[in-house]
Amino acid sequence: MASGLEDPILERSFKGHKAAITSADFSPNCKQIATASWDTFLMLWSLKPHARAYRYVGHKDVVTSLQFSPQGNLLASASRDRTVRLWVLDRKGKSSEFKAHTAPVRSVDFSADGQLLVTASEDKSIKVWSMFRQRFLYSLYRHTHWVRCAKFSPDGRLIVSCSEDKTIKIWDTTNKQCVNNFSDSVGFANFVDFNPNGTCIASAGSDHAVKIWDIRMNKLLQHYQVHSCGVNCLSFHPLGNSLVTASSDGTVKMLDLIEGRLIYTLQGHTGPVFTVSFSKDGELLTSGGADAQVLIWRTNFIHLHCKDPKRNLKRLHFEASPHLLDIYPRSPHSHEDRKETIEMTDSTYRAVPGKGEDICRYFLNPLLMPECSSTTVKKRPEDVSDVPSESLRSVPLAVADALEHIMEQLNILTQTVSILEQRLSLTEDKLRDCLENQQKLFSAVQQKS
Repeated sequence: MASGLEDPILERSFKGHKAAITSADFSPNCKQIATASWDTFLMLWSLKPHARAYRYVGHKDVVTSLQFSPQGNLLASASRDRTVRLWVLDRKGKSSEFKAHTAPVRSVDFSADGQLLVTASEDKSIKVWSMFRQRFLYSLYRHTHWVRCAKFSPDGRLIVSCSEDKTIKIWDTTNKQCVNNFSDSVGFANFVDFNPNGTCIASAGSDHAVKIWDIRMNKLLQHYQVHSCGVNCLSFHPLGNSLVTASSDGTVKMLDLIEGRLIYTLQGHTGPVFTVSFSKDGELLTSGGADAQVLIWRTNFIHLHCKDPKRNLKRLHFEASPHLLDIYPRSPHSHEDRKETIEMTDSTYRAVPGKGEDICRYFLNPLLMPECSSTTVKKRPEDVSDVPSESLRSVPLAVADALEHIMEQLNILTQTVSILEQRLSLTEDKLRDCLENQQKLFSAVQQKS
């Protein structure tokens, strides 16, 4: 980590709910926080000193999830009363209700443009709604147990969902089909979300694990075993290179996805922590749990860690094949035999480094990712120096950077063609097998006749 690193600090806390906090979200302008609770209420908190908080009443059972619209003028909430409400953010707290599901609704999520809303329910379905018309559009059915969470990808083309059937599914919003499926034989995911550039997903597991998946190559990139109880929620930093998790072990943990290690354990709650969320600028973090407290943390380390992403880009080295866009496996895949585990038992605020240096940095940090590139990279001593080589000292820096970028892109194109050839070979093999089986079947029919 960078020298002069500052620890995250607890900046303030809010108390107003009468029961556990289930969900929290920052407004897009980072001036307000909305929280949901088992007490059936929503509360809207201002980050200004001594400002008044507003309580919104309407749901008849536990409020399970909430989220601000991207424009910040609406708040969507889900409840065990089987309804979804859209709230106008004023003192009166007016809301419109629609009966979304036939069982408790577990999550709500807006698309990035605010035009769509996706809901997940214990009726085993995922539903997508139009916000402009405030009407139901379509359902997604493939899960065989309660769906705990559903989220849009940043570009709105995909939806990721997790269920107690121990699967995580990726859905195409255009053809409304399941295009990818990740299965787990150990436990189910309580929460799932896309990283900021939409190439990876992270899952918070009931088996105490946090997993990072590459959805384009259908591969498990990292497996963190840093909690002693189930992980209830997670949130990516807006830059994509850090992740924060909330667990029933009473802790909030911060993970450095570039180096693949636990960097902080925050202990401020008494009891399980159910929700955690970064602000849109990444400067603040909120957490809530069974103690009915809403804690606001200032994430000092994030600003320093991400201060100069372009400089970090020069230090990275391409080693693996790029990941291809929009090629989805159609059958389930199990990944239990190839996971990269990081185990931490240290509960101090500054953790020792663990395994996992093979994290795909370009996937996890959108600012470090050249367009259409996605590679597994490792730190190497020779890549750390900022001094140009002898052959480049006489070349202007801008030209050298351009040439280096062109060479990297050519390398990516070459590797992409290689992957396409491999996929073509696999397709040809499958076609040949199908033809052979068809010929055998035809011969068998002829013999019988």
